Amino acid sequence: MSFKELVKFAGVQKTYDGKTLVVRDLNLDIQAGEFLSLLGPSGSGKTTTLMMLAGFESPTAGEIFLDGKPITKTPPHKRNFGMVFQNYALFPHMTVADNVAYPLTVRKVNSVDRAKRTQRALDMVQMGGMGERFPGQLSGGQQQRVALARALVFDPQLVLMDEPLGALDKQLREHMQIELKALHRQLGLTFIYVTHDQSEALTMSDRVAVFSDGAIQQIEGVSQLYETPANRFVAGFVGDNTVFNGKVSHISNDQCSVQLACGTVLSGLNVNAAKQANQVQACIRPERIVVHLADTKPAHNNLAAKVTDVIYFGDHLRLRCTLPDQEDATVKIPLSSNAIPQAGQSVWLHLPPEHLRIYL
Repeated sequence: MSFKELVKFAGVQKTYDGKTLVVRDLNLDIQAGEFLSLLGPSGSGKTTTLMMLAGFESPTAGEIFLDGKPITKTPPHKRNFGMVFQNYALFPHMTVADNVAYPLTVRKVNSVDRAKRTQRALDMVQMGGMGERFPGQLSGGQQQRVALARALVFDPQLVLMDEPLGALDKQLREHMQIELKALHRQLGLTFIYVTHDQSEALTMSDRVAVFSDGAIQQIEGVSQLYETPANRFVAGFVGDNTVFNGKVSHISNDQCSVQLACGTVLSGLNVNAAKQANQVQACIRPERIVVHLADTKPAHNNLAAKVTDVIYFGDHLRLRCTLPDQEDATVKIPLSSNAIPQAGQSVWLHLPPEHLRIYL
């Protein structure tokens, strides 16, 4: 996918007390037409970054550019950005149609155009027949659609969303994720979406910027982010992660071997250039682990384990396995697997070296 740069954060910092930086030296390019998620735990700086872009917060240092022009001093109402919040922020005394039309009223659009554009925005979010209702007569999902229509009605340059699906139940949230992604594809607008939910970010985004401690730890397309985390934090925060602690025993180019406390040696990718004798974590996605029954030991990169639990997850089984001198290991296996071990059974866990990532 080929994009041109629309927004640029250059050396942006933010502090509220003059001591602690909530956002630290942020350099970020956002491409026109992309769906970018800002993902991270509470206090990581993602929402502050969105609020600085919206104009509701001012950077302490650095500059934000839109189409190459600085906008740090431009007030929010002149930035032509649509905003969608978690709490919807609808006017309870106004009809759905009037809520959606509000940004056009403020912009003094004439009544004929206003009615046409309001209807188009409501149709876009599948709320075309509900213009005369009031927000109190709608479900949470319907209110969120109205909030989205209001953000789209004036053809904004950017749509900014702050945890917009957080108040919805799981099934509706997953349905809205798919609809939002389809709407993004249909409109070709730039969406910037703040969430702490990694599955939500992976489902919808073209790229994800993972925040921690006021800085971007990694920004990547979703498959690269999941398969090749840049550090321990990203590996642990994005997706499930099975971890083994050990010490580097041998280095060979971009590979290294790690000796665990039990004496077993595992080989994997040396992601952060760990040195001989460094204490490290060997991390692997649970679905990449291959389970062999006790009588079929793999040739290399294997661990002896005992299955303590077999948990049914609908589309896969999850095994919890105990290992000597390590935390319990999680393994995911498909329901169609030929050999499904039982609780109490001894197994070998094979960790393919190409999927085992070693982090300092």
